[in-house]
Amino acid sequence: MRGLNYQLKSVLRDKFCLMTFLLPILAAVALDFMGSIDMSSLGELHFGVLEHDLSPQTITWLERYGPVSSYETPDRLTAAIKEPSTNVIGVEADGDSFKTSIAGDELEIFQQAAATLPVLYERREEAEQAKILMLKRPDILESMQGIFIPAVMIVAMFMGCTFNAMNIISEKEDGVAFVNEILPMTPGQYILQKVVVGFLFGSLSSIVTVCICFEMSWLVFAAMLALILLSSFVAALIGLFIGRFSEGLMIGVVYIKIVMLLFIAVPLVCALIGVSGPLAGICNIVPSQPAFDGIMALSAGDIKTAVKDIGILAVHGIAWSALYILIQGAPVKAHLHDL
Repeated sequence: MRGLNYQLKSVLRDKFCLMTFLLPILAAVALDFMGSIDMSSLGELHFGVLEHDLSPQTITWLERYGPVSSYETPDRLTAAIKEPSTNVIGVEADGDSFKTSIAGDELEIFQQAAATLPVLYERREEAEQAKILMLKRPDILESMQGIFIPAVMIVAMFMGCTFNAMNIISEKEDGVAFVNEILPMTPGQYILQKVVVGFLFGSLSSIVTVCICFEMSWLVFAAMLALILLSSFVAALIGLFIGRFSEGLMIGVVYIKIVMLLFIAVPLVCALIGVSGPLAGICNIVPSQPAFDGIMALSAGDIKTAVKDIGILAVHGIAWSALYILIQGAPVKAHLHDL
């Protein structure tokens, strides 16, 4: 176990690695918190009036559509209307009705409301006779969370790629790689030692993220766990490739950014534009695509699709492992009786 203990100590000493594994958890907590925030007040109308200008009946009518604030002087009312951080609609008496004023930088919905209010007030008796059907206010963040949460989980599951790549690159720069070359170790043993830490931490980060963001049955959790373990394993393997072919730290960072961009961009684009058919099969070459698709399927209760994606990830794991063993060629030399 000395090899694994060395890798674990390396993680605990590296603040960047710890931050890498903890970041998806913090993002999941933030998304879960944002989902509980009521943002309905952002779409409310806000009115500004002068003191003793409008009748109490008119103010009561305005309060049916939004809060009303009174200002002592026209200058203060004008300043409130022009304030960029607000959407205050100024209301001033105009004979038996009133007139509205806006700054002009408001959203279109507030501009339309300002133009419509005087006419609506003049026809308020007719408007009161109309029947209004109150629909449930849609959750602004609900549709966004459906994509954001799987994206955060993809980042968590594929964090082992970053750790393994940086670990191998640092060994090259410190000369440890030269020592490994003169000690006996089979390719399978080398893969085990290098993959296990990134795999374990990536899996743990993903499991915690799932527990924060999802409420699921044991069957769905079992399928989600299979997705997490396979995705984390594949990511850790890809980290070995990056570390092997990177000649230095800067080149390794560039490779990591390219790979992470593919991991995140491909499933997001597929989800947003609705890729299907042969193109969807091609996209499955990127291992994050079946992982993302499986998470989306499980969140919708589609176990059958998730099982298909688990199978694709299993093929990825076998293929990447076999490819690395072939590339590794002769046994990597290190003594691992204590592993």
